[in-house]
Amino acid sequence: MTAPAPQTDYAAFARRLTGLGLVTDPWFDGRPRFEAAPVRLARAEWDVMSRAAESVAAVLDELAGIVGATPALLDDFFGLSPVQKLMWQASAPLWHGIARADVFLRDGDWPAVCEINCDTPSGLAEAISLSALATEAGAIDPNGGLAAAFAAVVSRFARRVRGGAGGAGATVGIVYPTELSEDLALITLYRSWCEAQGWEVVLGSPYNLQAIADGGVALFGRRCDVVLRHYKTDWWGERLPVRDDEAPFPDPEPLAAPLAALLGAELAGQVAVVNPFGAVVPQNKRAFAFCWEAIDRFSPGAQAVIRAAIPFTRRLEACDRAALLRERADWVLKTDYGCEGDEVLVGREAPPEIWEDWLAHALPRRWVAQRHFESRRDGAGRIANHGVVLAGGRAAGLYTRVSAGATNAAAISVAAAVEP
Repeated sequence: MTAPAPQTDYAAFARRLTGLGLVTDPWFDGRPRFEAAPVRLARAEWDVMSRAAESVAAVLDELAGIVGATPALLDDFFGLSPVQKLMWQASAPLWHGIARADVFLRDGDWPAVCEINCDTPSGLAEAISLSALATEAGAIDPNGGLAAAFAAVVSRFARRVRGGAGGAGATVGIVYPTELSEDLALITLYRSWCEAQGWEVVLGSPYNLQAIADGGVALFGRRCDVVLRHYKTDWWGERLPVRDDEAPFPDPEPLAAPLAALLGAELAGQVAVVNPFGAVVPQNKRAFAFCWEAIDRFSPGAQAVIRAAIPFTRRLEACDRAALLRERADWVLKTDYGCEGDEVLVGREAPPEIWEDWLAHALPRRWVAQRHFESRRDGAGRIANHGVVLAGGRAAGLYTRVSAGATNAAAISVAAAVEP
């Protein structure tokens, strides 16, 4: 990976970007969200990142089988709430459709895959838009086949309901948090991809779902064959604190009626949900802790992938807190369902008093400790988080963000151009 060239006119680039019709917010707190010049990747780098992401997804599929065969793990290891267990039990073994693996290149090692967002992956709209403006002569666009891969996954799920008709003539309901604006670009992209297949699309929130007489489910009164779910599993279930001094959520109750309507229709074979609610287990950060703490339960091939690509991870209650205090620079704390930098504390970037406070008040069954790893940096000292998009377990796209430290909302999104 080489350092991107300096930007010359961000305002002009932002106008071109927003002109594509997906991204409407090229600034974050008055600072650019994007970078005009693409990051250049060698073909070998893209290939090894793809293999790493696919291999870790295969490990999670194996994990799903282990948990399916040992239901007690839902309580004993994962500590799922009653409604989270219901989501898993109603959907297992299905858990994956579209995901984003956060992959980091390392010098002399296989890439590190620090997590896989298989619940409500984001960044696809930004990746597609940036790729459209990348003008590297002769370069390969890693997102060139993403729309087709997405359509293939949704069609495959539709066949569970519609048989040989597959996606032909299907109605797709896209369910998302309509009160939030940050994912509107992604919803617009999903809608355009579905409509390009000739599918009818209905948009709404979980509160707009209703059970119907034939055992199916409707969104705003329109019967759905497929529900494309962009509403996090931990928002469907009970909302629970992550610290012992944290105020309770104002709306802690699960979305019982919408969830019952959707799961009931799925169990009746009347609707397919993408991503399946079974994502509630692999999405949980404790899944990576299980990979390490129960590594002997995996196949030899999966064990090799765990050791090569997954940073060492343990449940917080299985850690020596005194050692975590002493070895602050060697650890990262993460909550079980935190995402996009939320509820992530990087030890070497956190002041000692903040690290001590979070260790003192973190509810152990909601946290994991992951060993810090060294990522490759560009000429400006920045780390690239390569979000490898997986469709049906195969690498199908790439969303890259660069930052000096942990990836959060202030990270810069940049196109990735792969050398032929």
